[in-house]
Formats: sequence, structure tokens, C-alpha cells
Amino acid sequence: MEKKQGFFTAMREELAKAWRCVSSDLSRRPLPPMAEHLLLLSRRWKRLGAVEDPALLRLGGLAPLMEGPDTGEEAEWDSARKECGWGQWAWVRLPWPPSGSGSGRRSDLLLMLGVIASPLGPVHVSYAEMPPHLGIKDTPIETSSAQYILQQYTAASGGFKLLSSIKNSYVMGKVRMVATELETATRVIRYRNSSRDAVSGGFVLWQMVPEMWYMELSVSGSKIHAGCNGKLVWHHSPWVGAHAAKGPVRPLRRALQGLDPLTTATMFTNALCIGEKNVNGEDCFILKLCADPQTLKVKSEGHVEVIRHVLFGYFSQRSGLLIHMEDSRLTRIHANIGGDSVYWETSINSSINDYRPVEGIMIAHSGHSVITLFQFGEVALSHTKTRIEEAWTVDEVAFNVPGLSVDCFIPPADNKFGS
Repeated sequence: MEKKQGFFTAMREELAKAWRCVSSDLSRRPLPPMAEHLLLLSRRWKRLGAVEDPALLRLGGLAPLMEGPDTGEEAEWDSARKECGWGQWAWVRLPWPPSGSGSGRRSDLLLMLGVIASPLGPVHVSYAEMPPHLGIKDTPIETSSAQYILQQYTAASGGFKLLSSIKNSYVMGKVRMVATELETATRVIRYRNSSRDAVSGGFVLWQMVPEMWYMELSVSGSKIHAGCNGKLVWHHSPWVGAHAAKGPVRPLRRALQGLDPLTTATMFTNALCIGEKNVNGEDCFILKLCADPQTLKVKSEGHVEVIRHVLFGYFSQRSGLLIHMEDSRLTRIHANIGGDSVYWETSINSSINDYRPVEGIMIAHSGHSVITLFQFGEVALSHTKTRIEEAWTVDEVAFNVPGLSVDCFIPPADNKFGS
């Protein structure tokens, strides 16, 4: 309890510091777009003890979101002070200035953020299905084995009773991203100075039962917002704007990387155990989960067709915890009459490390992901492959945060879907 009080005291201090920084700067530069919300935020903090309501972000109408890479150009940002501490970034949400890097590096950054920032899980998660019923009679061995593995995972993560007592959660961490390789039909380019070209940033993730979440990720001057109010998943980037995700409500993939054991276990409820594999010296059971044809159909729209989305979870036979995750998504973009279709295959392989107990719940505090973007067409020798890496760490975790309500997960105003 003392740890929680210290956490919120520091949060209030950072908020006050951010307000002083912005207030002292108003006389020297134009008012930033988000600064007008500071007064509302401070009043809301005094009243609720909670963070700023994401509904205050007036991002305009929502168009359907294609969960793939986006290489559009970013809009210009207003300047803002960066020395005011993490509270200014996490709560006040003032825009960061652009990094000033070259256009090539900027394109790499947009590509990385478009893929890494907020991918979703393959299927809808229903908490009514948890915990899975362990049955042997008239149950295929692949299904019953998966149910047993998930029960072991739930127990190792803290137990179903403790996990189900969590009504909301907060996670803050750091990320480091870099594009390491580009392959075309004629050559392979490996970036020699990948460590120098890496970009760093941070993320904040709020979650609330059932099926509500809000994530903000800021890297090298670019900021991504994404959220879900239990009925709608939305995504916002400065170079594309606001979009609504097609298909059913799904959890954020980042939450499945050892940050939300109950959602992870529920996600794999209908998975099959397909065998065993040694991963980094650890013997693991492999669970396979595929998006059903109806879900794939709903996620497709117009010229964009989602052909498959498969998720593999590797659960340690020693600890019972999820230590590796792989997922693959194949999308086909149909060309106009007489043209060739283009295929995008996105693969993400994530190692999940450094599990530590937080209030009795095992939470992963670091990890590493390798993302491969493979674009190919129906014409031979027309492919490109890009390899991106991300390392992440978790700095703070809190459960059952006082004052957090459903109002904090309201999507942007004037939600509109395209035809």
C-alpha cells in the first residue's frame, strides 16, 4: 500500500511540474494544441485522482484502419519543452518536436511505428470463457493438452482468483527500435550502424476490465495513440490521423507480451497444442491459435483481404510462463482491372524475459521482438523484405488504480466508419 501511495504522489508532482513548465513558456511561444487541456486536466485530477480523459483528444472522424505498414509523411508538430519530466509526456501529452534526422531515417521510423506501435491480437477475447474447462472425454488430445498448459500458466502467473481480482492496470516502459536489414530482388542491404540509427522512446498502457485499454507510444518526436472502449478499437498517428479497426474488438498485442496474464490465457482458450520446441535453452509447449474465416472476412474490406492471422505461444515446461510468441499475418491487396495483386506478410517474433512478481502477479519486465515485413507480388523477382527490431523494458506497474473509470477510454468524438 505504501508503494502505491508513493507512486501517485510522484505522479501528482510530475503533473504540477509539467504545468509550471508550460505556464512559464506561454509568454514566449504560441499555445501548443494540447496545452488548452491543461486546466481541465488539473481540475479532473483534483476531482478524480486519475489521468486525462482520452476523450479530450478531438481527432475527428474515424476511417477504417488497415493493420499494416504505413509510409505516409508526418504532419508538422509544434515545439514543446522536453526537459519537464516524464509526467509532461505521459499525462499532459504535448507534442514532441521532430527529430531532425534525414528523410530516409524518418521513413524508417514511420514504417517501424506503423507496424510495431499497436498491432492487435488475432481473435476477440471473451472473459466468460476463462478459466477453460479441463475435460478429457470426447476432447481431442490437442485441445485437452492446451487447456492443461493454460491452467498451469494461470497458476504460475498468480492464480485465477488473484488475476480476476484485477479491475484495471497501468504499465509504463521504454522502447528502442531499429531497422536492421532491407532485401530486394537484386540485393541485400544490412545497416552497419544499426545501433547508432536506433531510436528510443517510451510507452504507457492503461487497461480496464472488460476489454478496455488505452496505449500511448512516443518515439523520436512521433507519437501513436490507440485505444478500445470495449466496443470500438481506434488508432491515431500524426501522419494518418484517426482510424477505427475493422473486425471484432481485440486486445493489444503488447499486453500479451507478459503484461496481462489473464487476457493472454483467455486469448489462447481455443488454441491447440501442436508439439514441443526448445527456445533459447528452454523446453516449451507450443500452442497455436488461428483467426477463424468469419473474423478474417470481417477484418477485410474493399481491395484489402486478410488471408490469415496465426499466433503461436511458447510456454516453458519448467516455469509454466509464456517466454516466446510468434504471429504471422498475410494480407492481399487486390489491384484494379488488369493489374497484379500485392501481398504483405508481417511476422513478429517476440522473446519475453525477466518475469518478476508485482503484488503477487508475474509480469515480464523486458523483451525483444524481430519484425519481418515481406512484400511480394504475382510477378517473379518483385519482392522486398524489411527487418525491424525492438527492445522494450518495463519501469512501473500498478493494479487497481483509484479513480480510473470507463470515461478514460472514450474514443475520439464523431466516430464514423467508411463504407
